[in-house]
Amino acid sequence: MKLSLPDFLTPASQENSPAYEEDSAYEGPATVRTRREGPVLHVELYAPESGNAVTEAMLDELLEAFTAPDPEVRVVVLSGAGDDFCLGGDRTEFADWLEEDPTGRGIRVAGEKARRVCEAISGNRAVTIARVQGKAIGAGLALALACDLRVGAESASFRLPELALGLPTAWGGLLPRLIHEVGAARVRELILTGRAFDAAEAQALSVLQRVVPENELDQAVEAWAKPVVRRPEAALRVTKALLNSYAAATRMADPSFLDAELMASVAAAGRSTPPRTPGPDTSHS
Repeated sequence: MKLSLPDFLTPASQENSPAYEEDSAYEGPATVRTRREGPVLHVELYAPESGNAVTEAMLDELLEAFTAPDPEVRVVVLSGAGDDFCLGGDRTEFADWLEEDPTGRGIRVAGEKARRVCEAISGNRAVTIARVQGKAIGAGLALALACDLRVGAESASFRLPELALGLPTAWGGLLPRLIHEVGAARVRELILTGRAFDAAEAQALSVLQRVVPENELDQAVEAWAKPVVRRPEAALRVTKALLNSYAAATRMADPSFLDAELMASVAAAGRSTPPRTPGPDTSHS
C-alpha cells in the first residue's frame, strides 16, 4: 500500500499547467537551470508542472550548482519557475521509496542530500538570495531559509505541513535555522498548527527581509545584488563566514545531521501503523 498524503501536496496535473518554453539563457539539467550574469549566478528550480516539488534528482542538481562555485561569482539567486517557489517534497517519490524499502532507506539517502544542499546554500562563499513567489511549503521554505537574503512577493504564502503528514519537521536543517531566525515560541505555534502564513507575517517573523509586489521581485533582487558585487572578494567572503560563525554560536545545539534518520524512522513507523482517518479540520488551509 502506498503512502497517502493530503491533496495540498498533490502535484498539479500537466493538462492544467501552463506551457513553459525553454529559455536559451539558462543551462543545466532538467529540474534545475542556471544562468550567469557577470558576478551573479541565477539558479532556478525548474519543475513548474509539479510546483517545483523537490525530488532526489533536483537535490543532486542543486548540490552540483552550489558546490562548484566560480570564484568570480559574488551573488547566487535562488528562484522557482512558474506560479510557486516550491510546494515541498515530491510526495509520489516519497511513497515510492517506502514501497521499495519499508525501512525508509530511500528517505535517509535523500534526507542526507537535503542537509548537504542546505548547508551548501548557507555556507556558500557567495551571498545567496531567495526570490520567492506563490507558495513555499515545507522543503521549499527550508531552501529559502538557507539563503542569506530573502525577498517575497506580497502574495507569497508559507506553511510547515509535516506534522499533518505524520512526519517530523526534519529536512535540510530547517528546524534549527527557523528557531534561530524566528524564535522558539513562534516556531512551535507554526509547526504544531501547520497553519499557512502570508508574506507580511513572514517579514514580521524574519522569514523574509523584504516584501514587494510580484512584478518588482527582480528589481528587489537587483537592488541587493548591486552593492554586494562591488565589495572586495576577500572581505565579502570573510564577512559572510563571520556572520555564519556567530549565528551558529548562538545555537545551543544543531542536530540537523539526524534529520534524515528521524524522517525515515517516523515514516517507516507510520507505514506499519494502520492509517487513522482524521476528522474535518477547517481551522486553516
